[in-house]
Amino acid sequence: MKPHAITEAPADAATRKAVKPVICYPVEGLPRPDLAAYRAIRDDLETVDRVIVPPREAACWTVPSGHFFRIHSVEGPQVGDLNLFNASNVEERLYTGKTRALNGTHVGLGDQLFSSFPYLRPIATITHDTLDWYGFDEFGGSVHDVIGTRCDPYTHNLLSHGGQYHHCCHSNLTRAFARERGLSPKEAERHIHDVLNVFMCTGFTRDTGQYFMKASPVRPGDYLEFFAEIDLLGCMSACPGGDCSSEHSSDKVVCHPLEVEVLKPKRLPAGWVPPAVNGYDGSHGL
Repeated sequence: MKPHAITEAPADAATRKAVKPVICYPVEGLPRPDLAAYRAIRDDLETVDRVIVPPREAACWTVPSGHFFRIHSVEGPQVGDLNLFNASNVEERLYTGKTRALNGTHVGLGDQLFSSFPYLRPIATITHDTLDWYGFDEFGGSVHDVIGTRCDPYTHNLLSHGGQYHHCCHSNLTRAFARERGLSPKEAERHIHDVLNVFMCTGFTRDTGQYFMKASPVRPGDYLEFFAEIDLLGCMSACPGGDCSSEHSSDKVVCHPLEVEVLKPKRLPAGWVPPAVNGYDGSHGL
């Protein structure tokens, strides 16, 4: 929370503040997915896997390139913290910062999730969202953010003056990834990264600029659907904050499981090819 200003405003303060903003990354030249082609193959999908993510725990699953996966609300309002990796090279993983810069603070239908440097390419495309009606509310809140980092035991320790809590999303993801890859917790932890907060309703307060959360509008039957642009390994935590209406990192709030469904289409989208890794030569001017 920022302190009150102690510097006297200059005479031209109003003029300086009135300068119009400029979009940092104009995306007119960014290749966009043919959403109609993706959606044209959604009517005849075969379920090939289902994974239950237990409350206050995490689970992993794989999705072959060219398949869909859906994250379902099944029993009650629940937020999920999602990590995505290249299934054959976990050094390539979801890069929420660049995804945010190219799409906005919250993602939805037609948006693509981008991977980390030096790969920087779309790894998943959102093809359906039953919460797309929500938009932005009067508080500036919306769903599916790429701004929150994930609840974690280190921040919990700071804010609770030494508390130890092991079911934060960061720890949940670490345990699940360690089991999936046969790694020690220390080895696994370095791969856990900033998340897509599935179903979470968040924003920034207008007066202090603080990150806020509020009760998720998700209900059983809602889902968020992705098309896998590359072979993916997913890892998701069912947040210990439940619907995040009051607190997280807690054993007191009501939590529910989430379900992940992997679906195989009968055909690939017309004209689709897997995205190549980024074409930058990596010399950095040397």
